[in-house]
Amino acid sequence: MDKVTASAARAVADIGDGASLAVGGFGLCGVPMVLIGALLEQGATGLRVVSNNCGVDGWGLGVLLEAGRIARMTSSYVGENKEFARRYLAGELEVELAPQGTLAERLRAGGAGVPAFYTPAGVGTQVAEGGLPWRYAPDGTVAVASPPRETRAFGGREYVLEEAIVTDFALVHAARGDRHGNLAFHSSARNFNPLAAMAGRVAVAQVEELVDALDPDEVHLPGIYVDTIVPVGRVEKRIERAATRSRPTGTAAHAEEAR
Repeated sequence: MDKVTASAARAVADIGDGASLAVGGFGLCGVPMVLIGALLEQGATGLRVVSNNCGVDGWGLGVLLEAGRIARMTSSYVGENKEFARRYLAGELEVELAPQGTLAERLRAGGAGVPAFYTPAGVGTQVAEGGLPWRYAPDGTVAVASPPRETRAFGGREYVLEEAIVTDFALVHAARGDRHGNLAFHSSARNFNPLAAMAGRVAVAQVEELVDALDPDEVHLPGIYVDTIVPVGRVEKRIERAATRSRPTGTAAHAEEAR
């Protein structure tokens, strides 16, 4: 089955208001920016997004957030985005925070058909006991708080029950893909992308390189999880926070820089 479509706009056309999305990426690495841009142009609003983070101001999921198109985020990290903090504290955005490994497993479990699982992460905290502020009221009070979760002991250790995540759609980025939907990711850009694709009932993947068929040994995510492939060519890759230092004095490299 040929799953290729030439248009990112066509690939996201069926995402409607209030849809839930699993979106790949970690920081600014492996973010499906072409698909996010197409969704921005498409106009869907009230989106409920599951992603490790919400991009940064002006990039990644941050562009949808700034446009007021995201109603709810399920994430493990929300730093580097001032607009995210403003909307959350003003009661304009609902936020469910989850431990990073727990979030990854909730997505994987959703794709594997496992409805829930027990994990020690979060035991003894508000993750298990409830009370985390999901949404604030305009006056700063907590309008919606996280509910308590079931706990159970196994082998003398306590665990908390976490439900799997399944979303209406998934948007992911891959280095290479074939016409059957098989995907290969480059290094750390693999991050949450395979898990997001697994969790989405309809998964859309942008790929930098399209081939007729990937060698089975190259496949990181089988095409059974992917519904649409969009070839996008080479894409801009940003660095979330650049950190540089001067080279030590007295080295050849330092002498060359001084010229």
